[in-house]
Amino acid sequence: MNLYSFAKAVVYGALKPVYRFEVIGREHFPTDGGVLLCSNHIDNLDPPVVGINAPRPVHFMAKEELFKVPALGKILPHLNAFPVKRGMSDREALRKGLGTLKEGKVLGLFPEGTRSKTGQLGKGLAGAGFFALRSEAHVVPCAIIGPYKPFSKLKVVYGKPIEMKELRDRKASAEETTEFIMAEISKLIEEHS
Repeated sequence: MNLYSFAKAVVYGALKPVYRFEVIGREHFPTDGGVLLCSNHIDNLDPPVVGINAPRPVHFMAKEELFKVPALGKILPHLNAFPVKRGMSDREALRKGLGTLKEGKVLGLFPEGTRSKTGQLGKGLAGAGFFALRSEAHVVPCAIIGPYKPFSKLKVVYGKPIEMKELRDRKASAEETTEFIMAEISKLIEEHS
């Protein structure tokens, strides 16, 4: 068992008794090929919650500062995380993300870029659109529907892969593509709240 699988089991065991997970739409998740998994962001626990409930290992971009924390910085790469510089275009992180998708793996993103202070879905950044347009990956919207309250239900909803052909064919902008993805996440939140 690798460190990712071990950590997934440990984190699931720790969080499951506290948050009663209801996972919806796992059957929509593509079983192979690159997947761009785009979720809303309401809590610091979102990355592990999305990761432990996804049917395949998820690779996440994590803020560069986390890799400078002594013990954490050594563990994060083994947990499928790689650094990204926030607030600027980080070419190395973009290359790494595209490579992850081209290798047929799952790249998890929170298009809002930061946690929502209100719990409402915010505006997405162009990065999600960039990855969706520059790869042939399936794009799967995901909604985390809280609140993160001990012993209450926490929903993780995986939507059907978004049809990207029309956007890719007409070379839509990254911003427009991100808006399209965010609209799909919004629909999942409305449908399952």
